[in-house]
Amino acid sequence: MSTADTAISPQERERELQEIHEHRSQVTPGEIAVGVVIGRASEYFDFFVYGIASVLVFPAVFFPFENDLQGTLWAFVVFSFAFIARPIGTIISMKIQSRFNREVKLTIALFLLGISTVCIAFLPGYASLGFTSIVLLSIARVGQGLALGGSWDGLPSLLALNAPQGKRGWYAMLGQLGAPVGFILASGLFAFLYSSLPLTDFLDWGWRYTFYVAFAINVVALFARLRLVTTDEYRHMLEERELAPVSVTELTRTQGHNIVIGAFAALASYALFHLITVFPLSWIRLFSQQSISEFLVIQVIGAFLAAGGVVASGVIADRIGRRNTLGSLAIAIGVFSGFAPTLLDGGRLGQDIFLLVGFALLGLSYGQAAGAVTANFELKYRYTGAALTADLAWLIGAAFAPLVALGLSARFGLAYVSVYLLSGAICTLIALRVNKAMEERD
Repeated sequence: MSTADTAISPQERERELQEIHEHRSQVTPGEIAVGVVIGRASEYFDFFVYGIASVLVFPAVFFPFENDLQGTLWAFVVFSFAFIARPIGTIISMKIQSRFNREVKLTIALFLLGISTVCIAFLPGYASLGFTSIVLLSIARVGQGLALGGSWDGLPSLLALNAPQGKRGWYAMLGQLGAPVGFILASGLFAFLYSSLPLTDFLDWGWRYTFYVAFAINVVALFARLRLVTTDEYRHMLEERELAPVSVTELTRTQGHNIVIGAFAALASYALFHLITVFPLSWIRLFSQQSISEFLVIQVIGAFLAAGGVVASGVIADRIGRRNTLGSLAIAIGVFSGFAPTLLDGGRLGQDIFLLVGFALLGLSYGQAAGAVTANFELKYRYTGAALTADLAWLIGAAFAPLVALGLSARFGLAYVSVYLLSGAICTLIALRVNKAMEERD
């Protein structure tokens, strides 16, 4: 044994080992961001696969007894079920986590999401099961919503709390990149299948392939997140930051105003979300001669613009503030709403401009939409509050957007697209103003 080894006492060696362990246990914001991006990209891929199928597949497969318009509207009704179920899933999952632990909650969400998605992939259509097929599709859609509510892992809140000072806008946008990434993959896959297969084959079995892929991606991603949040490092950080469930009753009683403000603060972005992704596809299919495959390609290009907008939003927000960014983009979306009817009714060129400008605005606004005012929550309420705020924002702003926009536009004209977008922009500006007034009062 060397002299150097004998010179170190057991206490000193133990202290060195503890310091090495503590150094290795430190988790950087970048590492947290990886987990957030993985989780969100997989969720959005599943989300857009179902949304696109609601336009291209479900009217013919599950609602063949209706004309194309009515079949699409019924498909959008079922589409909304997941958003209605999502806050219920969050409430139930919080109780499960309180009684057991985060691992049990995420495992249940994993299996429920996987079973619901694969059931849609194998579900026979109306021609085989009749009305039962619609009931089973609705049950599977509700299951997806419950599972997505239960998949909340707290990583976005952890990322926000650990972001360096002056870089919170940048780190906030990282998780939002999952939306354009998921849309690019989903739209690209549908464009390939739709253009490569005869329509009969596509409606018979081709569309099911997208749900097989969604099943695989979601299960793998949720397993990855499960392994991530169960490590000692993440568990310690989550507990240290008090990111744990609280009673929804107590949350509503003490922080109800923050939930409402948070849900409405990003409404302009959430309203634009479906009016630039799912709704235009339905309008083109029903009322335009443009090729569906070519339109999906334009949407993919728009999604790349949105991804660039999401990244740019991080830089902008760190310079002028997240609230100012959201407010400025709400005004821009309000202005854009005035041109929406003319562009959508302006032939292929107008429709393409509508998509590309809309996606650019969506990226810039949506990049800072998540948790824009969740800092208002007291720390012990932030975990549950952030989850419910996002659930309600989706429910109020996006759940019924394709249904309302298509139904009203088909019956009364495209001006109602403007009304819907403008109302979302106004709600965002009011919520941000109320939030600022409350901060000044406090």
